[in-house]
Amino acid sequence: MKRLYIIAGEASGDLHGSNLLKALYRQHPELECRAWGGDMMEQAGASLVKHYRDLAFMGFVEVAKNLRTILRNIAFCKADILQYKPDALVLIDYPGFNLRIAKWAKEQGIRVIYYISPQLWAWHASRAKAIKRDVDKLLVILPFEKEFFKKYDIDAEFVGHPLLDALGGLQQHKEAETGNTIALLPGSRKQEVSRILPVMLKATRAFPEYRFVIAGAGSLPESYYQEFLAEYPAVKLERGNTYAILQRSRAALVKSGTSTLETALLDVPQVVCYAGNPISFQIAKRLVNVKYISLVNLIVDHPLVRELIQQELTLENTAAALRDILKPEIAAEIKAGYADLRHLLGDGGASERAARAVLSMLK
Repeated sequence: MKRLYIIAGEASGDLHGSNLLKALYRQHPELECRAWGGDMMEQAGASLVKHYRDLAFMGFVEVAKNLRTILRNIAFCKADILQYKPDALVLIDYPGFNLRIAKWAKEQGIRVIYYISPQLWAWHASRAKAIKRDVDKLLVILPFEKEFFKKYDIDAEFVGHPLLDALGGLQQHKEAETGNTIALLPGSRKQEVSRILPVMLKATRAFPEYRFVIAGAGSLPESYYQEFLAEYPAVKLERGNTYAILQRSRAALVKSGTSTLETALLDVPQVVCYAGNPISFQIAKRLVNVKYISLVNLIVDHPLVRELIQQELTLENTAAALRDILKPEIAAEIKAGYADLRHLLGDGGASERAARAVLSMLK
């Protein structure tokens, strides 16, 4: 029996890891998988070691504060891998942690497959040398990444974006075009929600004719959201139901990340919001080498959706940007851009292709 050890440290990694697992089991039913991830990966058949809710530290300051915990997790992970003796290690995104594990695993003679590569094109291009040294197979999901890695003599395989499969059978409901629901997606980490959700909530007061629904993360307890909602009794909370909320929404305020792409693929006009720790943000600003913060704008390579970042994320800007995307002519322009985005992402089947590539490494 072949064994895989899979590490995903975030909500998006849990989603893509679960779809990868389903494809792996379809192609190789007797496979055994041990994983770091979340509820979806566990439901897909993996034996779960650590939940991503205990791993989600984001930003330089937050990482520094939790360094002891992170180092303990790394030591535990190494010991667990050695005890499990997998035939290969599959790393999903989560670069700060996974690149360390990749280096160590390579030294142990364990085959390393990286699925959903670190975004080195945004920053840390210097880490390309580490990828070349420590990773046996690199699977990328964005169309421009194959050429980027080619510059560093890395033969990356473009498998397509797994969200096309995850959202393949979903479409906006008819009432979304004319209805009055607006989705709020403030992220899945407490530190993100605490900075972004208050601004989103303040903006709701400028739109009394609309119904606002927070797409809450299943990894955060309902009580955490209730702290923010005390002054906003009209705003509803639904946890673990993001796609259904987006399907019936006319527009959305969305925290930067995978959720911006999910919102686009469900054809919902959006405003992208982001606010992080001020010190972490200033450090990142000096290191990041991209024109846009959202995946939507990065892929289409122009500002299709409005981005409100850090100091720009104010009540006034958020309300004005939301008012704009509720206008039929602007909503139509955004949706036309979403059609171009889908074309650039290629065909579906990413999870099946990724599973084939992983299994080929086990032979």
